[in-house]
Amino acid sequence: MFNFTSLYSGSSGNSLLVETDNTKILIDTGVSAKKIVDALTSFDTNINDIDAILVTHEHTDHVQGLGTLSSKYNIPVFANKETWDNMPKQKDKISEQNQKLFNINEKFEINDLVIKPFSIPHDAANPCGFNILKENKKISIATDIGHITKDILNNLEGSSFLMLEANYDPEILKCCSYPYRLKSRIAGDNGHLSNEMAGKVVAYLLNRGLNKVILGHLSKENNFPELAYKTVVDELISKNFDENKLSLSVASRDCPGNVVNI
Repeated sequence: MFNFTSLYSGSSGNSLLVETDNTKILIDTGVSAKKIVDALTSFDTNINDIDAILVTHEHTDHVQGLGTLSSKYNIPVFANKETWDNMPKQKDKISEQNQKLFNINEKFEINDLVIKPFSIPHDAANPCGFNILKENKKISIATDIGHITKDILNNLEGSSFLMLEANYDPEILKCCSYPYRLKSRIAGDNGHLSNEMAGKVVAYLLNRGLNKVILGHLSKENNFPELAYKTVVDELISKNFDENKLSLSVASRDCPGNVVNI
């Protein structure tokens, strides 16, 4: 077994689950501890069976429930030094023995999973995505990406499954009520990934092992699921790919999605 489930994904909070027969890990805990426990319980997973929490970066929509979950259920938390240093409210709740450190681009193991963090451009201290490997299978988590780099593409190549950000539609962003500074941040080099760019990334990876994709971290104000899905499919069609060869879906903001078997 090598499964992925999006518990919550969106600008209002993010938490993902990866599990094997021997290991269960959460990636980010950006909603309340209660909501995460309830989400796990909804498909018969016990919070006490979680082996670790990985943290992509320190923004609230990725760490809101972190300290409470770790302290209440004695769960180790893995983050890089800069991220630890920039979430003091969460760090203060977590016992020293459960504060685990990783370095970007250095692999580490949690039971039968091999984890490789890689850098992403975002306005946080030292944000990262994750490659998660079990035997010869690889899944990748890549959200909160201001722009795509060659290093990101190199890390995503060979992934069977990808959780990829499709945060906003540029035309909706232009017309929304956000102040100009916030619009510029979202669309900037250290902001978020647009639907169209997500489509270009998926198209690039289709000849490089990818067969399952979930689009995630959609903005509540500047996107909606049908548009994100259609934009990516249109991009694939424009590159002469058969979209029927790809399992493509959009993560829910408010409730757990289907379990994806890798």
